[in-house]
Amino acid sequence: MRIAGRLAASTVAAGVVAMMILTAAPAARAASLASVGGAAHAGSAASAKAARPVGVRAPWAELADEATGQDLWSRSSVTERPMGSIAKVMTAYVVIEAGHLNRVITVPDGIIGYDDAYDASTAGLVPGEKLTALQLLYALLLPSGCDAAYTLASAYGHGHPAEFIAQMNAMVRRLRLSKTHFSDFSGLPDPTEYSTYSTARDLVSLGRDAMRLPVFREIVRTRTYRLAATQNHRAHVWTNVNPLLGQFAGAIGIKTGFTTAAGDCLLFAAERAGRELIGVVLDSSSSPVGLGAAASDAATMLDWGFGRQPAAGG
Repeated sequence: MRIAGRLAASTVAAGVVAMMILTAAPAARAASLASVGGAAHAGSAASAKAARPVGVRAPWAELADEATGQDLWSRSSVTERPMGSIAKVMTAYVVIEAGHLNRVITVPDGIIGYDDAYDASTAGLVPGEKLTALQLLYALLLPSGCDAAYTLASAYGHGHPAEFIAQMNAMVRRLRLSKTHFSDFSGLPDPTEYSTYSTARDLVSLGRDAMRLPVFREIVRTRTYRLAATQNHRAHVWTNVNPLLGQFAGAIGIKTGFTTAAGDCLLFAAERAGRELIGVVLDSSSSPVGLGAAASDAATMLDWGFGRQPAAGG
């Protein structure tokens, strides 16, 4: 499984992603992409007024109003599915809720074996480096660093990553995510491809809770984070692999995901004219297109959602 390669490819395929979004629904995309121009097409009004978003590939998906949680459209949204690195949203949530984000944490030796076992995506951390928990959250959420996830889980699990996973599942119960379970803090297939799972509905609910944490919200909307070298750590530059940021007008987060079983997944949010929508797509594509398919699905859903009139009182 080449998890790292999938994520690396997503950063160089921004142009492909933009093209896929334009191709999926030309009329809506032309108005939505901040970096892509183009004339409006005649079908845009009809697309916005459709009873559902047209052309979404993902078998499991949901779009909701962030403020109310109202389900605007969904597809098989209560079916349990793996979600890949979207699991890192819960990892970040547990860390932020625990606090002490200025604490200095030493990157442990264990990251090497953990990352190598799954050829996992990393933030380029080196054992012995010392970074704050806040810096590690950027390493976790922007490049989807499994090395950062392991480091945080070890530190906040008091030296025992398994203890941190127990904290994640305790938070699952606290947030009433009734069809969610974590067996790994990165969403990697440990011990199996399906041992970490959730539903589209639970993930939208988790996303809503996470986006209400100011620190989390600021991190996931950041496109690039630069960390200068010090005596404690090397220089790092972390780029957000979320394909919507900088491509879809109003995109504000939040997290990508991929494993062989999960396919290409995207938990996403955007805001326009004071209204915020949040959604998720699971297994949009497992083809070489990669996250482009998930980004296209997300853009289709968002354009459709913003094109509808909010429900009365909602």
